[in-house]
Amino acid sequence: MYRQPSSGGIGRERTERVPESSGEAGWRIVDAAANHRGTHMKKIVKRDDEWRAMLTPEQYYVTREKGTERAFTGEFHDCERDGVYRCRCCATPLFDSAAKFDSGTGWPSFYEPIDGNNVAEAEDCSLRMRRTEALCAVCDAHLGHVFPDGPPPTGLRYCMNSASLVLDEDERGGG
Repeated sequence: MYRQPSSGGIGRERTERVPESSGEAGWRIVDAAANHRGTHMKKIVKRDDEWRAMLTPEQYYVTREKGTERAFTGEFHDCERDGVYRCRCCATPLFDSAAKFDSGTGWPSFYEPIDGNNVAEAEDCSLRMRRTEALCAVCDAHLGHVFPDGPPPTGLRYCMNSASLVLDEDERGGG
């Protein structure tokens, strides 16, 4: 199956089904052609029952069903620890704690991702409004939304759900 990448990269993505007898428990790997920086990325796709087995009900709702946690309830909305925020579903590095700021919204907010290749964007027209959805570029987990009201140097606010993130304090952020 071929489809144009949602992140605006060039090339096409190829989906392959890996037989369960291969020992990879039904994982399908998608080899994405070069993105806008010429980098090749492997995509991870799992069956619905595999996602459900590894995530809590709230994490599944947020990451796989494009849900939103309530403001000021997430683990990281007021977290000040250093480290790298990774995708809860596939551990892809997404945001450095040095790019985190208090937006006052009740969700962890960042002004830029660690690597623009790791966070994909898609148009979201749900709830009768037009927004930019932020997704993990590797596993398509819903992370949150991007708004044009952030601080310098980017002017962007990546408003993320804590349920979609894991803080890796062993990989020190801060610069």
